Amino acid sequence: MKFRSALLVAAFAGAMLAAGCQPKTTTNTATPPQSVSSPAVSKTAGPLPDKGFKAQITLPDAPLKLRAGQKETITVKVKNTSDVVWWQRGGEINDRADNNFYIALGNHWLDKDGKRTSDLEGHNGIPKDLRPGEETEMTLLITAPKEPGEYTIELDMVQEAVSWFGDRGSQTTKGKVTVLK
Repeated sequence: MKFRSALLVAAFAGAMLAAGCQPKTTTNTATPPQSVSSPAVSKTAGPLPDKGFKAQITLPDAPLKLRAGQKETITVKVKNTSDVVWWQRGGEINDRADNNFYIALGNHWLDKDGKRTSDLEGHNGIPKDLRPGEETEMTLLITAPKEPGEYTIELDMVQEAVSWFGDRGSQTTKGKVTVLK
């Protein structure tokens, strides 16, 4: 019986070889398929994910008094407290002609009732990419309100054409400023 089984296997193998059904050996030079659980990451500029809008802003030397309309350069420390990389230009690659998606420091002026005024805001892009937990020191050119009075300067981060970080729940930094005539 063993002999008969061996003959059948040999006959079958011979028939397969005669029919040209030989196994082929090939080298796969194609890129392996991407895993479904880890999609390709886009390197182009775009909006931060919601969890990326978290910052810590420190104003070591807040101006206490400014003249109406005075321009002043202040020094500020900015820390990325999110778990998302802040690309300086909004992405590893940004070939746009505008500043959309850039990450910047900016300011607002609040009146004595805490409402935003229509006075000029300063904006200055971060000087480098900031990984989670990284901090940088940067400057911001501010312009004091046109009318004398008691104001609050509010410093916040912004992703240009997307959102102020404070509007997404991040803490802003504030300082009282007296604007003189």
